[in-house]
Amino acid sequence: MTGGDLPRTLVGQIGDHLGARVRVCGWAHEVRASEDPRLVVLRDHTGLARLVSERGREPAQVIEGLVLESAIEALGTVEMAPGGGVRVVAERLEVPGPAAGPLPIAETSSLDERLDWRYLDLRHPRSRLIFEVQTTALSAMRDFWHDHGFIELHSPKLRPIPNKSGDQLFALDYFGRPAYLTQSPQFYKQMAMAAGFDRVFDIGPVFRRQPEQSTRHDTEFTSVDVEISWIRSLEDLLTSEEDLLRRVVAAVQAEHGNEVARWFGTELTVPSTPFPRVTLDEAKEIVAASGSHTGGADDDLDPEGERRLAEHVEREHGHEFVFVIDYPDLARPFYHMRCSDDSVATRSFDLLWKGLEITSGAQREHRYDRLVAQARARAMPVELIGGYLDYFKFGCPPHGGFGLGLTRMLMSMLGVGDVREVTYLFRGPDRITP
Repeated sequence: MTGGDLPRTLVGQIGDHLGARVRVCGWAHEVRASEDPRLVVLRDHTGLARLVSERGREPAQVIEGLVLESAIEALGTVEMAPGGGVRVVAERLEVPGPAAGPLPIAETSSLDERLDWRYLDLRHPRSRLIFEVQTTALSAMRDFWHDHGFIELHSPKLRPIPNKSGDQLFALDYFGRPAYLTQSPQFYKQMAMAAGFDRVFDIGPVFRRQPEQSTRHDTEFTSVDVEISWIRSLEDLLTSEEDLLRRVVAAVQAEHGNEVARWFGTELTVPSTPFPRVTLDEAKEIVAASGSHTGGADDDLDPEGERRLAEHVEREHGHEFVFVIDYPDLARPFYHMRCSDDSVATRSFDLLWKGLEITSGAQREHRYDRLVAQARARAMPVELIGGYLDYFKFGCPPHGGFGLGLTRMLMSMLGVGDVREVTYLFRGPDRITP
């Protein structure tokens, strides 16, 4: 393109170039081929721009044959538009990526149909905003961790033995011997504590063989994991996550608050601290008092119970978050620390945001003898986890941490009811494409 040596100007910056030549690139969002001047509305990720050309000129001829959503590039001069605002009078218009025809999906298409054509669905400003928010949230997390002396890990996703409960595993053949896709970087985070790394975080994929179909489950998702040494109690972990999430929500509110309200109808509120805390037993009493008979199993709350608890906390405390603490030992992995030597309660927690569990965490048992005893009490083959137990033989500090589901956090933040909406490419029992 003549003048193609001009740097690209984003649509959102066109108003700063009145009277100047600009080069703009994007998609044909709207075409008016019967008007004079001919008009095409170009869309990029910063907004919409009107491109015009008088009938009979070369750009006008291109507009007359243009298919919506074609990738286009234009060169022209920015001028004031008759009805207000600015427009680009095109001197050249090219179509480096023509669309084959009408799109196979529309805004009225079902979510499954949109996921079949995910790359087209992601062109919508609402869809893009999800991942702009995600980027800002992760940047705020990294800033927080940098300020507090954390080290970033990239732990393996192939494991020689199971971790966590041992179920929901994807097994595979690894050069003639079994291996597993990781459900959590938990063991590797704890190894870092034994190595003296003191404070670590790990952001990466985890895999759960979860056959159930629901709006909150997937078989692969991004887990945000944290582990901290020399904690004095569970309270140190709760305080750390509170401060982290305040930083995240404040950053997203400042950067995207207006757009989130526009596209999702959600007003972002930076949470006050401390977040409310209730024991699991207290949570069940609250759920029962609400009239719900579906609070969950003896060792947990079900989704309806979580929603009822959140409604109570919002009503009584005006807060979107609540920590549920002191889960019984059989509801938690063997390596969680007990509240006391003779207690069946563990120093563990879940964090609910607007009634959705986004985090699970605990203080870990760091004393070798007790850890072995707890494993044996679960009838776990100690020899199978000998490599893990070795972390605690030669001086391991008191420590604990948590795992936060990135997509769950986005669901709560944006007020979205289905995890598929906030996942770039969703993986579930019935979907492994695109």
